[in-house]
Amino acid sequence: MTATDTTAVCRRLVGRTAVVTGAGSGIGLAAARRLASEGAHVVCADIDDTSGKAAAEETGGRYVRADVTDADQVEALFARAHETYGSVDIAFNNAGISPPDDDSILETGLDAWKRVQEVNLTSVYLCCKAALPYMRAQGKGSIINTASFVAVMGAATSQISYTASKGGVLAMSRELGVQFAREGIRVNALCPGPVNTPLLKELFAKDPERAQRRLVHVPAGRFAEAEEIAAAVAFLASDDASFVNAAEFLVDGGIAGAYVTPL
Repeated sequence: MTATDTTAVCRRLVGRTAVVTGAGSGIGLAAARRLASEGAHVVCADIDDTSGKAAAEETGGRYVRADVTDADQVEALFARAHETYGSVDIAFNNAGISPPDDDSILETGLDAWKRVQEVNLTSVYLCCKAALPYMRAQGKGSIINTASFVAVMGAATSQISYTASKGGVLAMSRELGVQFAREGIRVNALCPGPVNTPLLKELFAKDPERAQRRLVHVPAGRFAEAEEIAAAVAFLASDDASFVNAAEFLVDGGIAGAYVTPL
């Protein structure tokens, strides 16, 4: 079985409820598919009704429109999941943005900085805050927050607010994992390398030179597929990862370990 083959996956998540933000495309959609294939009830959250509803229909789950920067909408999202399926077992807090006006610190304005922080970091805070009471009542749960390999590395082609937000996600995930470990709750930061998603394709289209500067540093010689990241999400959500907590879980093709890449 290959990393992207979801036709023969095991059934580790039967009967569990998973909330996935940013479920309409990219990593979120791939994760929703993978979690559903392993037996989870998936609640697909997005702000795009068309793609969000399509994801829910495909995975046999529920769609909830939610602006993840709005505390009331986030609380309603997790309440809906609990009301529908009776539990909140997995929270994949994945929604994020990387807009073109987030660039070097010398070029990035305060409005762009704040917008990225709200969507990428504050949303994770809100989702964790909303999910934790359900998990504490159950005495178990797995929270997976999407950080990035840039949370552990510097980049000369900077996206300053994106990088800072992902560093915040990593630090927050570590702290929550430690704080709630003895209540049966695991919190991990998933740190993908560059992934072949619509966001990355847009980067290629807008600035191929900048994209190539990234690709050259990947020892594997390619970007990840969303399904490969989704496989890591399913692992972290499952009991196979029962002793994985407060972790910086890199799925980056070796970028963070490389000094020079193979010829």
